[in-house]
Amino acid sequence: MKTDSIFYQLFQTFPRCFFELLNLPENTVNEYEFSSVEIKQLAFRIDGVFLPDDEDKLIYFVEVQFQKDEQFYSRFFSEIFLYLHQTKLSNNWQGVVIYPNRKVETSNTSRYQELLNSDRVKRFYLNELDNIESIGLKTLKLIISPQKEAIEQGKGLIQQVKQEFNDTKQKENILQLIETILVYKLPLISRQEIEKMFSLSDLRETKVYQEALEEGIEQGRQQGELAAKIASIPRLVALGLSVEQIAQALDLDIEQVRKSVKSN
Repeated sequence: MKTDSIFYQLFQTFPRCFFELLNLPENTVNEYEFSSVEIKQLAFRIDGVFLPDDEDKLIYFVEVQFQKDEQFYSRFFSEIFLYLHQTKLSNNWQGVVIYPNRKVETSNTSRYQELLNSDRVKRFYLNELDNIESIGLKTLKLIISPQKEAIEQGKGLIQQVKQEFNDTKQKENILQLIETILVYKLPLISRQEIEKMFSLSDLRETKVYQEALEEGIEQGRQQGELAAKIASIPRLVALGLSVEQIAQALDLDIEQVRKSVKSN
């Protein structure tokens, strides 16, 4: 799963979930603009930065870390301090690190313990988010949910979005976001579960589902053509054509033709 792009899209589309994670008032989101920033010279890139609308509010540096990296904290703090050095902003700051679970976090923290134990840094482990009711936090949780649970959670989220959001555009954006998270999980979900998931009328209308449907139809058509070609091979053999000639005539691999000949 492409977690970096998923979280970037999540915070770009629905930044409220970030401030819900920090347990800040809902309207805090109106005071910030989310972006990804590149640090000059060393080409560092911070996953996300929430920049406030005035100098009295904190800058939030966000990093999503889903793989174990013993150098993570050295890179994280280097990026932050380089950014603070290069920017003209005078705001105070806080770092926020999002992990799927504690196992991913590096144990190499001794040089940064004072920072990690202070209010400078908040660490969140998505598998420990319990008893959550908000759409934002449920969407965050969906990213790391087991596949079978994700299907039911996705359905519940869709219904909650439909009930809580009156703005059509915002509702569509969040539904698209939920759909994107679910689609990234598709390679590891059985066909029956996929069909069950896409029985939702909301998802049937989405762009990704329509593209997947068209792709499935095309694959089915190609499989039908392939079956017809393979079925014709015995007749061509009976006419005296060689394996190579049949492969060329039917636009098949020679191995496909040989396998069919052997099986007959």
